[in-house]
Amino acid sequence: MAGPRPLLLDDPATGLDVAGREQFIDRLEVLGLTRLEPASVPVDRHLEGLPPGTTHAMLLRDGRCLVAGRVGEILAGLQASACFDHPVRFTQVDGWWSVRTRRPAPAG
Repeated sequence: MAGPRPLLLDDPATGLDVAGREQFIDRLEVLGLTRLEPASVPVDRHLEGLPPGTTHAMLLRDGRCLVAGRVGEILAGLQASACFDHPVRFTQVDGWWSVRTRRPAPAG
C-alpha cells in the first residue's frame, strides 16, 4: 500500500531557543505541504509548541491514554488539567496554542 511514512518526533524542540523552535516548526510545516506529506507525530510535554496544523492530540497520564481526539476539544476541556494534575487553561491565537495556570483572583 503506497502512502506517506510517519515522521515520529520525541520532544523535537528541546534545547532550542525561541527563534530556533519557530524555524524548526516552520520547516515541519513546509515539509507537510510538499508532495510527500509525511504524517508527523510529535511527542512533547510542552503543548504550546504544537504546530498550527496540528489536528489531533492524545494526553497520556501514567503511561496510559487519558483522552484523544481533535486538538481543540482536547485542550479546551478539563482533561488537560486532569492530565497535569494542575489547573491549566489553553488559548489559541493565530493557530498557536499557549497555556497558563488558572490562579485564583488576588484578594483585595
